Amino acid sequence: MAGPGDPTPLGQPRLVTPDFAPKAKHVIYLHMEGAPSQLDLLDYKPRLSERFDEDLPDSIRQGQRITTMTSGQARFPVAPSKFRFNRHANNENGLYLSELLPHTGSVAKELCVINSMRTDAINHEPGITFFQTGSQQPGRPSFGSWASYGLGSECSNLPSFVVLITQGIGNMQALSARFWGSGFLPSEHQGCKIRTGENAVLFLKDPEGVTREDRRRMLDLVNRLNEEEFAETLDPEVQARISQYEMAYRMQMSVPELTDFGDEDAGTLEMYGPEVNRPGSFAANCLLARRLVERGVRFVQLYMRGWDQHNNLPGELAAQCGAVDRAQAALVRDLKRRGLLDETLVLWAGEFGRTVYSQGTLTRDNYGRDHHPRCFSVWLAGGGIKPGITYGKTDDYSYNVVENPVEVHDLHATMLHLLGLDHKKLIYRHQGRDYRLTDVAGNLVRPIMA
Repeated sequence: MAGPGDPTPLGQPRLVTPDFAPKAKHVIYLHMEGAPSQLDLLDYKPRLSERFDEDLPDSIRQGQRITTMTSGQARFPVAPSKFRFNRHANNENGLYLSELLPHTGSVAKELCVINSMRTDAINHEPGITFFQTGSQQPGRPSFGSWASYGLGSECSNLPSFVVLITQGIGNMQALSARFWGSGFLPSEHQGCKIRTGENAVLFLKDPEGVTREDRRRMLDLVNRLNEEEFAETLDPEVQARISQYEMAYRMQMSVPELTDFGDEDAGTLEMYGPEVNRPGSFAANCLLARRLVERGVRFVQLYMRGWDQHNNLPGELAAQCGAVDRAQAALVRDLKRRGLLDETLVLWAGEFGRTVYSQGTLTRDNYGRDHHPRCFSVWLAGGGIKPGITYGKTDDYSYNVVENPVEVHDLHATMLHLLGLDHKKLIYRHQGRDYRLTDVAGNLVRPIMA
């Protein structure tokens, strides 16, 4: 069973031996909150242009569940993407990316695009919850928490699991802290939200007049009380409390250095683009993600909000892509040139896909798309991933998976495997039963592994 192993001194980070030799040591998960359209970005369907405004055939819909936002529509008119696609990477299937992602195209030889993802969730809250925790029901530990629990930390002065958030444009879904919560795992494994800018972690700074020596004395006294409580109760949450106090103390020194980009050379800052100097931007958070894994942080979760385009999709999607394209390509390139990409697994994903039919009014230049769980696209790069390939296939309408379906639990199982963890052994007993990130499912997607 993967897990804590032998106890370590109270307040000290622990490092756990993997089940087998890992291909990756770190994860950077770029979650595009709101669900970007696979049809307009990654799943190229050139023949759809011939079917503009045709009714989606019943043979394709197959009576599948749709949301109440479009269930009352009189028609389900096909809306081809208005954007051109460009072929990248030299392989037999071809790796196509939208013209909205020219910078990402420049690193396409490092990417593995999966066009056959499926999920059970059709709305954002359960969809994000499922992708983050392996369950649509709230309360389970998040992916990053499982990775922290299973592998421990390589870094003594930063949390093993860090969360970064960028505000997008347009329709944004609520982001709940439980998406990066530790659930029933010890709370030391929950994600720690860090922001770029002067006040990167709320309530971390000491009040005026309190010296570092004062804080150390206070902490020693509090820890003594906590150690006495632990000796009496053996409550693991007391250990977690001590660890978090000690981590916060160390972070008072490490976080200001982490978030100060003054030691980055001009070429690196230029690569990420001018937005890198704006606190909270996607570019700044991508650079911060690189700096975090460089310092040994196990799991970095970066949320980019604003991908829920039910109407005016072309305009809003172009703006969103403009905000992420250069920075996400720079992140892959930066990791590569520093020798970090081979040990860092990068995932780019939303919670589900979008419909081929238009929601609301359809014109050649404007349309919207509803939620679609039956197929969507993600891309991966780095540690243990086969680069420059496309995996899986959908029908001519990007409505159903017709080749090599990949479930969310399959993706989780595969990523854990690349981290050196057997997803069937990464378990935690809670309320009389064993729990896994992959529940009772999950198969390794071996064709995408190098």
